[in-house]
Amino acid sequence: QVQLVESGGGLVQAGGSLRLSCAASTSTSSILAIGWYRQAPGKQRELVARISSSGTITYADSVKGRFSISRDNTNKNTAYLKMNTLTLEDSGTYYCHVPGGFYDGIYILTAWGEGTQVTVSS
Repeated sequence: QVQLVESGGGLVQAGGSLRLSCAASTSTSSILAIGWYRQAPGKQRELVARISSSGTITYADSVKGRFSISRDNTNKNTAYLKMNTLTLEDSGTYYCHVPGGFYDGIYILTAWGEGTQVTVSS
């Protein structure tokens, strides 16, 4: 199955930047779809960005033009979320996600990372 390890969260001033990393360990050699979600206190978890196995990218409207999701050139199952021009509303716990499904005939269960905290200060 899949294990996810996130890193890169922290405290940053408004207007600053951070880059999150998600390393997915899996027994399959397939390229996984990987997404980033976030959850602020008292709010529902929401999609921030995702990249499909084929490379299709989706962003939440609130982060378009500021955030960028990409894959590592060497390890395609490591994904990055580059966050620029951060605002107070970007604060929250960011979770890496791999959706369940068939990858080259092998069924992979949905997986979530443990989350990494992003705090944007004024």
